[in-house]
Amino acid sequence: MTAKSLTDRVALVAGGTRGAGRGIATELGAAGATVYVTGRSTRERRSEYDRPETIEETAELVERAGGVGIPVRVDHLERDQVRELVARIEREQGRLDILVNDIWGAENLVTWERRMWEQDLDKGLRTLELAIETHIVTSHAALPLLVRRPGGLVVEVTDGTKAYNDGNYRVSFFYDLAKVAVNRMGFTLAEELRPFGGTAVSLTPGWLRSELMLDLFGVTEQTWRDALEKEPHFAISETPAFVGRAVAALAADPDRARWSGQSLSSGGLAQVYGFTDVDGSRPDAWRYVVEVQDAGRPADVTGYR
Repeated sequence: MTAKSLTDRVALVAGGTRGAGRGIATELGAAGATVYVTGRSTRERRSEYDRPETIEETAELVERAGGVGIPVRVDHLERDQVRELVARIEREQGRLDILVNDIWGAENLVTWERRMWEQDLDKGLRTLELAIETHIVTSHAALPLLVRRPGGLVVEVTDGTKAYNDGNYRVSFFYDLAKVAVNRMGFTLAEELRPFGGTAVSLTPGWLRSELMLDLFGVTEQTWRDALEKEPHFAISETPAFVGRAVAALAADPDRARWSGQSLSSGGLAQVYGFTDVDGSRPDAWRYVVEVQDAGRPADVTGYR
């Protein structure tokens, strides 16, 4: 990928307030794209998630990176709001080239290591609304605009590759179902976009150093290695910029259709496209998880980043 290789592209990063979505929006901006950043948290009003990050901050990061950032408050469960968002993109840009579905916001609802029937059903169903229904509503509204031009790209952001999720219980029924479903969306949308010259994939970051994860460990991006005292395997973690660079590389690849329908990872794509994380490394988290972490071996990232 070359600098400003996406100058003529218009992207919608749905769920771009923080974490992977923020990293993706910023890196698309660094490649010159115009990026609509959506979410429910603004400087005037927080979502139920009650985190400090806002869509305005993300849009400013896009601008500082060299792109055009446009924040729009949208609840992606509200169909009229999503339709108006797409209508606005059509009015202002006349096109949509990249759709990134990274809507999530359910960390506060997930119950870990308890059987499905022992969990709060309302919280579980709300998790599925936030993680699955939002993606469906957004794609239903946005894809008619995206398919007007061949070459459109849809990225369904999830947690875990298909290979990993197929063979591993993700420690909570509702979380497991949500992440598997999003992987499948990448596959099914690829089938439906193919006649229009479009590409769809699912994409997972590795162990993400999101704002929430850093807070949970009581560290910052500058001091993140201090968390290794509590969790040595956190050594394989990556910044949100890494998955952002994966999306930018896909979008800039004229042969991106070769990936259509596949389950991809930031670490895997880094080996193909040659991009690195901000520290110059290429963490291959999902290979590490299988070969080191799940295998019960001591934490050692040698050969994995």
